[in-house]
Amino acid sequence: MMVYVLVALNILSIFICHYIAKNRGAKPVFWGVMGALFGPFAIPFAFVSKPEKTVPG
Repeated sequence: MMVYVLVALNILSIFICHYIAKNRGAKPVFWGVMGALFGPFAIPFAFVSKPEKTVPG
């Protein structure tokens, strides 16, 4: 039972990190992977992530 809770928490962390990064202009795929690797510990870092630098053109 506990394993299911941990898996659900990890999947939720992936979506939250992806969503935060997408809204902040950061790399959403990168932050989704960070959410997968570090779980809820990655969420605060996604909040302080810097936007991607774009080349003016």
